[in-house]
Amino acid sequence: MPAAAEPTQVARPSLAARAPLFVVLCGCMIAMLTFGPRASSGIFLLPMTHEYGWGRDTFGLAIAIQNLLWGVGTPFAGAVADRLGVVRVLWVGAVLYALGLIAMAYASTPGLLHMSAGVLIGFGLSGCSFNIVLAAFGKLLPERWRPLAFGAGTAAGSFGQFLFPPLANGLIGSIGWQETLIIFGVTMILVMPFALALANPAPAAGKANVPQQSIGAALGEAFRHPSYVFLVLGFFTCGFQLAFVTTHLPAYLTDRGLSVTIGGWTLASIGLANMVGSLTAGWMSSRMSKRWLLAAIYFARGVVIAAFVLLPASPATSIGFGIAIGLLWLSTVPPTSGLVMLMFGTRYLAMLYGFAFFSHQVGGFLGVWLGGLLYEQLGSYNFVWWLSVALSFASAAINLPIVERPVARPQPA
Repeated sequence: MPAAAEPTQVARPSLAARAPLFVVLCGCMIAMLTFGPRASSGIFLLPMTHEYGWGRDTFGLAIAIQNLLWGVGTPFAGAVADRLGVVRVLWVGAVLYALGLIAMAYASTPGLLHMSAGVLIGFGLSGCSFNIVLAAFGKLLPERWRPLAFGAGTAAGSFGQFLFPPLANGLIGSIGWQETLIIFGVTMILVMPFALALANPAPAAGKANVPQQSIGAALGEAFRHPSYVFLVLGFFTCGFQLAFVTTHLPAYLTDRGLSVTIGGWTLASIGLANMVGSLTAGWMSSRMSKRWLLAAIYFARGVVIAAFVLLPASPATSIGFGIAIGLLWLSTVPPTSGLVMLMFGTRYLAMLYGFAFFSHQVGGFLGVWLGGLLYEQLGSYNFVWWLSVALSFASAAINLPIVERPVARPQPA
């Protein structure tokens, strides 16, 4: 009797194909958890500097190092995620982030502060922030889900910014700033179970005829492409403004006679408004020119910041600034990541977006560092505010020459 034929193995659809909404929700939880403590850094500036007698430049340098190393580590974390999947990268990043927050609670010297808040949290963010989540969305989700998912992931980070600063204010008032940092550190471990939903599917069979591009070739192709270079340079301004405002805004408002509580609620209003702005930007980036959208966002930021500096300080103007700048806060991310995917595809999306984000974080480093340094030298943040306005208008102009089409590649024989 002939042996019965073995049943044909049919590949089971991936989780992203079966339940894309579940994957988006898990990614959004990661973005919210990891963006929240980082967005609360300005709440810890005054209690830590008062406790240890540091200048604001000392605290600012630690957050500047964090921003720079977050940017340095992101392309490498993206390259590892492109090769080995995002779960390992998210897990390692979450552990480093948690250790950094807990160590920051015991950082009694500038060196320890720079190592914890700067090095550990910076490298932790490079492995578990919304950048890795968005790259995973681009690889895993069906194409029709991607624009909405990019906006939702960015908006979830914004919800973390809405939730964590008032939470930090309340916890610091009731249990102390050190205990608050420890609680935030323990919370980062929740990233690990949510990361399992972003596991890459097994490689599909039958793709041997698809040309494989090396990492070096992908980088060479990107940096020879003028539109990618323009995109990277424009993203510098976004990082400069976000990091400066997140770190120095509460202290700036205190200098102008407002309470630190107003600073916390202003940061929270930025996060809440950015949920609307990010989702709107994700929706608009699939329906209009992405370069024009980016130019409009940067131009509007310059106008909003100029108006905030010129108007008298009050709770109403502060919260109004938070809402206005919040609508433009991370709304640059969906069109930026969308342009990278449009030009180069999804194969090295995490790495190539990571290099654009490195430019963002170099801007963040300078925004935080110059904010503290120039405050100590000039006694005011005004110069940095006006520099932010000038950079906004420059980035609006530099995005206009971008060409929105896939890069030309030779066809395989």
